[in-house]
Amino acid sequence: MAEILALVAIVLAITVMNKTRKNAAKLTEEIQKLRQEIDALKVGGVVPATSQAAAEAVEAAHGGVTADGVLQEAEAPFASPWSAAGTTSGAPLSQPGDAAAVQAGDVATADTGRAMMVDGANGLVQIATPETAPVRESLESRIGARWAVWVGGLALALGGIFMVKYAIESGLLSPAVRLSLAALFGLVLIAAGEFIRRRTQPLIANAFQNAMVPGILTAAGALTLFGVTYAAHGVYAYFGAPVAFLLLAAVAFATIALSLLHGQALAGLGLLASMVTPLLVAAPEPDPWRLFGYLSLTWLATITASRLRNWQVVPTLANAGLGLWAILYLAAAEPLATLPLTLALCTMLAGTAFVWPGSGRGAGDVPHTAVGQGNTDAADGEGEAPAAETATAVGNSEPVAARWQRWLAPAWAPVSLSAALATVVPAIILAFLYPFPATALAAFVVLVLALAAVGAVRSWALYPAVLGALCALSGTMVVADLAGLAIGLVDRSAGFETATSQQAMAGARAINLILLLAAGFAAIGAAALWRWRERAPAYAALWSVLIAIFPVAIMAVSFLAFGNLSLDLKHGLLALVFGLAYFAGAEVFSRGSADRSGQIPQWSLVAGGFAFLVLALFALTDGLATTLLVAVLGLAMVFATRLRPWPVLPWMMVGAALVVAVRITWEPTVVGAANLSRTPLFNQLLAGYGGPALLLAIAAYELRRWPHARVRNLLQALASLFILLAIAILVRHAMNGGVLDSAVPTLGEQSIYTMLAAGASAVFMSLDVRSPSPVFRYGSMVIGVLSMLSILMAHFVALNPYFTGELTGRWPFFNLLLIGYLLPGLAFGGLAWYARGRRPAPYVMLLALTGAALIFAWLSLSVRRSWHGEGIADWKGFLQGEAYTYSVVWLLLGVALLALGSRFDAKSLRLASAALVLIAVIKVFLFDMANLEGILRALSFIGLGAVLIGIGLFYQKILSRRDGERATTAPPGA
Repeated sequence: MAEILALVAIVLAITVMNKTRKNAAKLTEEIQKLRQEIDALKVGGVVPATSQAAAEAVEAAHGGVTADGVLQEAEAPFASPWSAAGTTSGAPLSQPGDAAAVQAGDVATADTGRAMMVDGANGLVQIATPETAPVRESLESRIGARWAVWVGGLALALGGIFMVKYAIESGLLSPAVRLSLAALFGLVLIAAGEFIRRRTQPLIANAFQNAMVPGILTAAGALTLFGVTYAAHGVYAYFGAPVAFLLLAAVAFATIALSLLHGQALAGLGLLASMVTPLLVAAPEPDPWRLFGYLSLTWLATITASRLRNWQVVPTLANAGLGLWAILYLAAAEPLATLPLTLALCTMLAGTAFVWPGSGRGAGDVPHTAVGQGNTDAADGEGEAPAAETATAVGNSEPVAARWQRWLAPAWAPVSLSAALATVVPAIILAFLYPFPATALAAFVVLVLALAAVGAVRSWALYPAVLGALCALSGTMVVADLAGLAIGLVDRSAGFETATSQQAMAGARAINLILLLAAGFAAIGAAALWRWRERAPAYAALWSVLIAIFPVAIMAVSFLAFGNLSLDLKHGLLALVFGLAYFAGAEVFSRGSADRSGQIPQWSLVAGGFAFLVLALFALTDGLATTLLVAVLGLAMVFATRLRPWPVLPWMMVGAALVVAVRITWEPTVVGAANLSRTPLFNQLLAGYGGPALLLAIAAYELRRWPHARVRNLLQALASLFILLAIAILVRHAMNGGVLDSAVPTLGEQSIYTMLAAGASAVFMSLDVRSPSPVFRYGSMVIGVLSMLSILMAHFVALNPYFTGELTGRWPFFNLLLIGYLLPGLAFGGLAWYARGRRPAPYVMLLALTGAALIFAWLSLSVRRSWHGEGIADWKGFLQGEAYTYSVVWLLLGVALLALGSRFDAKSLRLASAALVLIAVIKVFLFDMANLEGILRALSFIGLGAVLIGIGLFYQKILSRRDGERATTAPPGA
């Protein structure tokens, strides 16, 4: 059956070949006629637009066809008057005897997908693109011209495989003869493919590129030869593993070579065969050098063919295949040799950078003619990117969506992304495998730096640059055991032991390799920044961001994991050198960049240099000195604005404040609990919290004439926050006997915080009156609102002595209730009075109501203390005299608030008075009626009635007076 199928396939192939030859002959004859007609018309001096356009369209699309149907290169255009007229925006051309209007525009070549359409009625030549004039292929064309070829090729390949299978199962001929016949069949298929390729019509080749008969026949023949070779080795053992490996590799390489003639699909088949060959041939002693040497040669052959034919799919698959082999080797090899693997991946990266895509135009470049269009004609780095002016002009006019699309999908994105992933994944696996083997970390560092180098030398290598940076940091975290490092930072009792054990395990060599990684990445990034600063400013800006973040992050992880947190000269001095180098780079870059294109590198380099200097301070100092020196460094950046008016410099003070905030959050005592002095006020906390606050205030004052108000306002806010924080921490230290812990504060301590907040809000309002600032304006209200929420939760609920049972003190008036309620109430009442006319009315009303509520709580709890003594807990219940006293006190307080509200025309106080009276009414009718007896019940109702009648008379008098004033001031006749 297999022989019959193979015979039928050969007959079909010969039939198709004859038919295509006839079609080629017909079309060649027609083209010759058109050429003769054009030549005759040129001699006569007149050229019809129709015939000329048709001939030029055919020649432009196919480059000319010889008599035997072989494709030739297009000839240079004939310099004639009508061709010149076609390039002058369609201007009319008059010729003796006839006139033709030619509109040609730009005639594109066949690889751009454009075709020319001719209008014979008016002699117009138009250019039609696939987008404007799509031609949909018919079902008959798909079945007859494409599917028949695909299925026929599959049938031929299966025929070859079945022939090999038949040779194995049948015993008619010897195995050698049967395999020889199968090999001969494969060679016949390849020869038939080459024969048809030489005789076929180029027009058919262009129309059915993915269903070419020569390529299908060649692929079927290659599969047959591959199967025959494997059967001779794996089934019959005619030759050993080395010979089988060489023969299989030869078939694969020959297939890749033939792909230059038959297309990218055949190259993919040859690549697949090459990658599968090591799996099919089992060597008695596997050698990683031979394996990765063979894979490297396969990759180089594939990438060379791709460069000659401008392919992207096959090199992408080649990168993926090499990466998969690297992962497979790392997962299964024992023992593990990292050097051949590293060299193979470095070969892939070098070939990607210098062979293919090589010097093609990249993501950060903007071509002169079109945005984001690749340029494969550039021979070196100089032709890789246009001038910065063109890039800026086109980039500014480019839509945002198109710009993001160009960045996220740069030229050669599949090739560069696959190469980056094929390197990153094995590199991360090597980081996980460290320290077994010991060379894994060195291989990881080499691969990451090689990947970063690809991103530096080619502006299309966006993904290698970014993924290389991420791989460097993540791999360092893996080597540093980030989980153990986090536990050590959280549990400071075990932090020193964890750091010591990790440092001993890592050794000096590992620390040096990690520092080399950080230094190498910074150096490569600096070279990339210098290389692309003018030709691709956007790509240079990307590299400036990468070197500002990742080298310092890698060095910080190394310091936290392996360094001496008290004093580490190695990390500290290296960070100091890099910090100064970054600032020098910012100076050099700023001098060479006069426009806004250099702002991002300037910001990045200054921020990176500042981060390195902060890391140096952490490595070379400890305790209080570190906290103060970080703030001093930020202040130095602010004073540096006198020398260099860079907008980034004041923001470094903001960064310093954030670093100090993180440090005191991690260690609130600044110097450690054991070293903290117990002396109130004058201790390390005053310098650790008050020093940064003072420096922030000085920085804000220094920037009083700075044109950018945002950073000045932010520094004012941070200074105010640090001042409040310093006061609060000193109060807590003093009230807890010089000990800072996480215990819940008492009511007295919380009351001090509340009064401090009220004072801070008043200070902010005063500063806003003197020097208007949104920080002071909104900061005062934010502090007030937070204080009111704190009062609601702490004073009235969480720390209320009625619920907690805390003793109020022996003195009748000077006790805990005075500090906890009366003084904060008076403070908020004074704050509400001071805020009138300066803050919105609803905010002022809330302040007044908060003060009234605190005074109400003080009176009520004082009444309870007068009846129950120091302890006023809720479990003691209520006495009848106590209940009556509440009614009297609440009514008197309501009357007092009403009088004050009328005296100062304060609506908030009158509303508070109405609320108290309403509470008293509800209490009398619901509580007193049920619980009081005898004369107390009667007095309660009598007192309530008298007060209500008095309030009513008071309001009638006030309202009558206001009505009389309105009638007196009203105009006559109103």
